[in-house]
Amino acid sequence: MNRRQATKILGLGTAGLILNPSMAYTKEDQMIQRTIPATGEKLPVVGLGSWQQFDVGASAQETGSLKEVLGNLLDKGGKVVDASPMYGRAEEVIGDLTADLKSNDQFFLATKVWTTGRQEGISQMNDSLRKLHRKKIDLMQIHNLQDWQTHLKTLREWKETGKIRYIGITHYTDAAHSRLEQILKTEPIDFVQFNYSIRSRNAEKSLLNAARDKGVAVIINEPFDQGALFRLVKGKELPTWAGELDIHSWAQFFLKYLIADPAVTCVIPGTSDVGHLLDNTGAGFGRLPDPTTRKKMVDWLRL
Repeated sequence: MNRRQATKILGLGTAGLILNPSMAYTKEDQMIQRTIPATGEKLPVVGLGSWQQFDVGASAQETGSLKEVLGNLLDKGGKVVDASPMYGRAEEVIGDLTADLKSNDQFFLATKVWTTGRQEGISQMNDSLRKLHRKKIDLMQIHNLQDWQTHLKTLREWKETGKIRYIGITHYTDAAHSRLEQILKTEPIDFVQFNYSIRSRNAEKSLLNAARDKGVAVIINEPFDQGALFRLVKGKELPTWAGELDIHSWAQFFLKYLIADPAVTCVIPGTSDVGHLLDNTGAGFGRLPDPTTRKKMVDWLRL
């Protein structure tokens, strides 16, 4: 069962919930924002990942829905878009579409360096600037810690000269969490990105606390555990108390669990579907669960 099918079942089984969860909030409402500790700048808590979804051709048929996704992200108050050279044409597609929307400078564009060697890293990052139609990247991250010590020196130089605004490191597996934690405790890092979901909670052991204590902003990837969470709730209705937390879909249930941790700066679920984008951004509005309710959420899913 995919997310679209799960949503259909949810719609049939939860009478009284609004048809389009995101429409509960207007432009007068503001998405929840979190502060980047390094500067005090604020970011909206729901952004957009681009792995797979944005690796498409240049035709209008292939990019049309993606352009709508980006436009609606801005309309709902989001701005963080995450990419990487690893993601095929994602950087180029994002750059072209945000330029077409005449809104490139309204996005907080994050990408990564994913290669070995100083000069190779410099060349790749210059390519990213070109593809993203930028003279300055908001956040440059070292993808999966590849040759991180070499690239970190370059990123510091680029930050000093104004070519990037923030420095980050990333990974996507639980096994890398201890290494990420060690680096952010010993190096001046602005952002750390890692996997975390209501089912995969290894980050709660110490990594989230370490980021908070060191003043490092946190971006969450794999918030739906590669879609496994939607399979987990197949045939299940939302608990009756979900509405008390302004939760109107399983996607919002999963995302609000993460956003409720004050160490989390932004979650970046990837999608090429406008309906899913609107649903995801709905998690950035309204009430958030307290620690007791977060435990209740985990228990409800019997994880």
